[in-house]
Amino acid sequence: MDATSTPADVYRHGLRLLLDKNIAAWVDLWDEQGIFEFPFAPDGWPRWLEGRVAVAEYMRGYPDHIDLHDFPRVEIIETVDPEVIVVEMRGVGRLVATDAPFDMSYIAVVTVRAGRITRYRDYWNPLAVQDPAVHFTGTGDN
Repeated sequence: MDATSTPADVYRHGLRLLLDKNIAAWVDLWDEQGIFEFPFAPDGWPRWLEGRVAVAEYMRGYPDHIDLHDFPRVEIIETVDPEVIVVEMRGVGRLVATDAPFDMSYIAVVTVRAGRITRYRDYWNPLAVQDPAVHFTGTGDN
């Protein structure tokens, strides 16, 4: 993605990279100082990651824990700030450790400047994923 890419373009491209399990390319969409927030994270899980390196470490094992198959619903809402979008989406797949279905709805507030993600607030429901195998901070997932 380049500096002229819209936030929606960057976000859609990122979803494709996640489906392709190309975590390194997804992390490359981030600004070096990007902030990844999880306002609803349960105790013991990260609530805030600062910088591309921290995001990369957090996401490193994602495909080993969650095998995403599709995002059957993605609605991107533009805001009055051209750098900020609100995304409502649903991701489906399976939990690798148990082969159980994975079905999660998300709301994200994403800021993109010059083609890079500078802030991503991920409002996911931690109660929807009770399997501790899904918890990853560098070796797992959310």
